[in-house]
Amino acid sequence: LYVSSYLRSLTVAAIATAILLAIGLPLAYGMSRAPRWLQPILVTAVILPFWTAFLIRIYAWINILQRDGLFNDALLALGIIAQPVTWLATDTAIFIGIVYSYLPFMVLPLYASFEKMDETLLEAAADLGCPRWKAFWLVTLPLALPGVIAGSLLCFIPITGEFVIPDLLGGSDALFIGQTLWTEFFSNKDWPVASALAIVLLAILLLPILFY
Repeated sequence: LYVSSYLRSLTVAAIATAILLAIGLPLAYGMSRAPRWLQPILVTAVILPFWTAFLIRIYAWINILQRDGLFNDALLALGIIAQPVTWLATDTAIFIGIVYSYLPFMVLPLYASFEKMDETLLEAAADLGCPRWKAFWLVTLPLALPGVIAGSLLCFIPITGEFVIPDLLGGSDALFIGQTLWTEFFSNKDWPVASALAIVLLAILLLPILFY
């Protein structure tokens, strides 16, 4: 049970971090290439969800993802689905909640790396005949690698121990390690086991930090 909780948490955290990177990379790059006067507005738009309490935002997703919620209503109106789909208590709902909640933690480090990049390097690559897509992979992305690593760690580490999102949006068929810790601490009152599980989780999460 405990091993499966660790594996499930680490797997979901890795997949969610990959999704966040895929979304955050073009978003941050577009923000860094926007006009100077527009960039503060875009950064404010990214951090705007933080102005609302985390728990309230997750409860809002419960209303959005329920069978008669806004998400199903929009899909029905667009003709994508013929009848309401069950989103709550699924892994899909968990990924939606995680990506929504942690996207700023990925975008902001990436934006900081892109924003301070010397654009003359891209001009030099273009003068040497390098296409724009190739210049992005050979010049832009390697220079932004510190932001990629920082954003990935900022997302992966807290997602691994996430409790609220899986508990409210996910099902009860497979527990995450955060839910397992909660159960051992407050339901089973088995503090030695819970403490041991927490120490193991801490050791696992220290590995990417020490590597970085």
